[in-house]
Amino acid sequence: MSRFRFWSGRQILPLVLATAAAAMPSAAAAFSPDEAAAVCRGSDGYAAAFEGRRTFTLRPTELEAIKAALPGDPAIGAAYRALVARAERMLAEKPASVMDKRSIPVSGDRRDYVSLARYWWPDPANPKGPYVRRDGETNPDIETSRFDRAALARMVREADTLALAYYYSGDRRYAERAAAAIRSWFLDPATAMNPNMNYAQAVPGVSNGRPEGVLDGAGFIAVIDAAGLIAPSGALTSVEVTALEGWFSRYLDWMLKSPNGKAEGAKRNNHGLWYDAQVARFALFARRPDVAQRVVAAFPRARLARQVDAKGALPEELTRTRSFHYSLYALDAAYLVADSAACLGADLYGADEKGRSLRRATDFVAAYRGRAADWPHKEANWPAAALDELLARADLAWGPGAYPRAAGGEALLRYRMRPGG
Repeated sequence: MSRFRFWSGRQILPLVLATAAAAMPSAAAAFSPDEAAAVCRGSDGYAAAFEGRRTFTLRPTELEAIKAALPGDPAIGAAYRALVARAERMLAEKPASVMDKRSIPVSGDRRDYVSLARYWWPDPANPKGPYVRRDGETNPDIETSRFDRAALARMVREADTLALAYYYSGDRRYAERAAAAIRSWFLDPATAMNPNMNYAQAVPGVSNGRPEGVLDGAGFIAVIDAAGLIAPSGALTSVEVTALEGWFSRYLDWMLKSPNGKAEGAKRNNHGLWYDAQVARFALFARRPDVAQRVVAAFPRARLARQVDAKGALPEELTRTRSFHYSLYALDAAYLVADSAACLGADLYGADEKGRSLRRATDFVAAYRGRAADWPHKEANWPAAALDELLARADLAWGPGAYPRAAGGEALLRYRMRPGG
């Protein structure tokens, strides 16, 4: 029996529980009673608790505590300086767009996004024939200027990095450049991507575009938070923000109605989870919370019951050549759905569908922290840093103190860490 429900507006609870500051010795790790007010409220996200910054993943309680700790914390200071160095380099670069690619989509419209499937290669036995799949082996052609994937990834990195740099530094140049990245990709009539992924993750000789191509839009989730983070600067006008919401509403319609979108939503692996993560978040941003609520309500039976086993493993991911990586990747998407659910007053972090739950799935991967040699499945490159970052997010949901907070690098600017965590 499912233990899952929506709460009324007055009963919305924060995902992070307040605790005594004495239990967390550093300013960066301290949990404040003010967290009770930092609630994500539907399509407005955390704006009310974050001085108008309409974020959905980035939480004011985390970022504000990190900002307060920055002057006296060497690790946070180093991460901040590295962030600013990257942001400075980005200031001199031209914003990316789908117009940058060298190829022309089969539609004839260069504003249509085009990418190549990651694990598909020319067939050595038939070089001019259809491509063949080699799981876990990335075809380097996906990153060339023939396609849009590298440009999209650059746009996401720029928007995310520059917005975070603006938040911590207050330097308006970063906000302006982040806005330029968003404007070029989504809003400028001369360069804006058409709101579809019809030609994403194509396989020469097999398909001009596949359902799996929907996954390419996952980076847009970070762009939404970036747009919210730079809100106080006014670098994106209110008219532009409304237009951005309109773009995501049209893209959401494509995800819900197109053959590729519907087929991706039916997948029973990380692709289905990332479909849900995108639909729920894009619907919230587009101010269509009813669509997000449908995803959230279906999640326990549609995803937990079908994609998590009794031990907490995700069986579809265990068949991959990078099984641990894909297990974390799937949970990354599931957490994003749970974060969107919290904005609607629903607790997916606490949902349990006949013993299947996000908590059990998290415990399953957490048990292998520092024990890569004990993982009984294939894994080509152990993702230790990705596990630490996932567990920092898990501690937000079930802590403080449920899981280690020991991630490094830029994660120090997103999640509070504990000394020795």
